[in-house]
Amino acid sequence: MERIFVWGLNFKTAPIEYRERLACNKDESAYLLRVLKTTTGVKEIMLLSTCNRVELYTVAEHYDAVNELVDNLTEIKGVNPDVKRYSFLLKGKEALSHIFRVASSLDSMVIGETQITSQFKEAFRIAKETGTTGKIINRLYEKALRTAKRVRTETGISKNAVSVSYVAVELARKIFGDLKKAKVLLVGAGEMGELCARYLKKLQASLFITNRTYEKAVELAQELEGHALRFESLEDYLHEFEIVILSTSSKEPILKKETVKKAIKLRNYKPMFIIDISVPRNADPSINNLDEVFLYNIDDLKSVADKNLSERLKEKEKGEIIVWDEVEKFVKWLELLKVENYIIKIKETWSDVELREPKVRKLIHSAIEEIRKQPSLAERLFKIFVQEVDNGDTLRRLSYVHNRADGTRI
Repeated sequence: MERIFVWGLNFKTAPIEYRERLACNKDESAYLLRVLKTTTGVKEIMLLSTCNRVELYTVAEHYDAVNELVDNLTEIKGVNPDVKRYSFLLKGKEALSHIFRVASSLDSMVIGETQITSQFKEAFRIAKETGTTGKIINRLYEKALRTAKRVRTETGISKNAVSVSYVAVELARKIFGDLKKAKVLLVGAGEMGELCARYLKKLQASLFITNRTYEKAVELAQELEGHALRFESLEDYLHEFEIVILSTSSKEPILKKETVKKAIKLRNYKPMFIIDISVPRNADPSINNLDEVFLYNIDDLKSVADKNLSERLKEKEKGEIIVWDEVEKFVKWLELLKVENYIIKIKETWSDVELREPKVRKLIHSAIEEIRKQPSLAERLFKIFVQEVDNGDTLRRLSYVHNRADGTRI
C-alpha cells in the first residue's frame, strides 16, 4: 500500500550552494512535477521550493520509486548526484510530522515566521493544478493548514512574528547602526523585497528600489515614500549605496565581481554591505574577496534569527505537541483509507451473480464490519484472503475470511 515520503534539502542539512542548484520558480515547479509524475513510480507528488528548502512530498508504494524520483530530479536539473549527501529522507509518521512542522513554521530558520504558510499554499496550488496530487496529498494539505492554524492560535509563537526579510534588515541595522543615516538600495520588489522595504521604511532609511519591471518599483516606492530606479542602469548608480539588499528570483547572479569592484572604486573604497537573501544567490560569491565589500547570504542570517530563540523555543514545544496530535489523527485516517481500499478489492473478487445471493451479501457485510473494527489487521487479513480466494466455493471462502477477521484463527 501507499506510504508518505519526504525527500529534500534544507538550511539544516545543506549549505546554500547546494540548495540553490535544486531551487525552482513556479513555472519550473509545474514542469518538474509533470515530468517526475509521468517518469517515476510515485502516485502523488508536491514540490516546495523556498529560500531555505527544496522538498518533495510524495505518496509511493516503495523506496525504489522515491529513489527514482530523486535520480530523475537531479538529472533534469543537471545537478551532480553528490548533492544527495546533503539530503534527508523521511517516511510514515516522521514524514507527516515534518510536513506539519514546515507548514506551521516550527521548522523555519525564523521560528514563527508567517511567510512559509503562504509558500506552502502556493506549492500545493501548483501541484493540484498540474494534476500531481490525489486523495492523500489533498487531505494532507488540509490537515497541514489546520495544524498551522492551531499552532498559531494555541501558542504564542506568532507574537511579534518576524520573517527572513525582517532578519535581513535587522542584520543591516546591526552592521550599520542607525539606518536613518544609510542610503539603502533594494533590488527586487517581490513579496520578500516588499517586506524588506516596509521594515526599512519603519527604520526611516533612505530607500531606493529597483526591479526588472520598473512600474512595480515605482508603485512600491511611491507607497513607501522611496525612490524608484531603472534596473538596466544598476551599474551606473550602485556606488552610491552603503547597503544593498538583493531579493529577486533571478537564476543568474545580478551582481558580478567586476561590477562591484568598479562601484567600490567609485566610492573611494568606503565600505559597502551587500545582503543577498535570494536563492539562487544574486551576488557572485567571489565578491567577498574584494576589499571593503562585506557580502552576506541567507545562511548568514541564522545568528541574527537565533536572537531571543529561548523564548520562542518554549512556544515551539507547545507547537510540537499539537503537531503530533494531528499526526496521530492523520495516521488513523490513513488506516481507515487502507481498510476501504481492501474492502473494495474484496467486493471486486465476487461476480455480480454471487453478490446477489443473500447469504453472500450477509457474510461480506459481516466480514467487512470485523475488518473495520480492526483496521491495523486489514492488510494481513486481505493477504490471507488472497491466498484462500481460489480454494473452495463462495460461502466457504467468505466464512474463512470472516473467521480470520473475527480473530478466531489469527
